[in-house]
Amino acid sequence: MGKFVISTRKNGEFQFNLKADNGQVILTSEGYTAKSGCENGVESVRKNGGDAKRFDRLTAKNGKFYFNLKAANGQIIGTSEMYESEAGRDNGIDSVMRNAPRATVEDQTA
Repeated sequence: MGKFVISTRKNGEFQFNLKADNGQVILTSEGYTAKSGCENGVESVRKNGGDAKRFDRLTAKNGKFYFNLKAANGQIIGTSEMYESEAGRDNGIDSVMRNAPRATVEDQTA
C-alpha cells in the first residue's frame, strides 16, 4: 500500500508526495500555504485518483512524458515525475489509481 508524505518546503509551504510501495514518488502536489489545504489535497487525490478520466497524459518540451491529476473542477491536484516512455507514464497512472484510495498519511511536519 502506498502512502502520502506531508512535508514542508524550504519556503514554508506544505506539500505532499504520494509514494508507491517501493518508496518511489509517483505524484507531487503544488505548494499550500496552510496545512489544512494540503490535507484537503490528499483527500482530493483519494477521491479523484481512481478515475482514469481525471488524468491528463502530457509530453514535455524535452520529449519526456508525465501526467497531471485533476479534480472535478479542472484544478491540478498533483503532477508526476518525468518518464522516458509513454508506457512508463501509463504505469505511473496505474500506480496512482491502485495506491491513492487506501494510502496512509505520514505527516513529517509534526
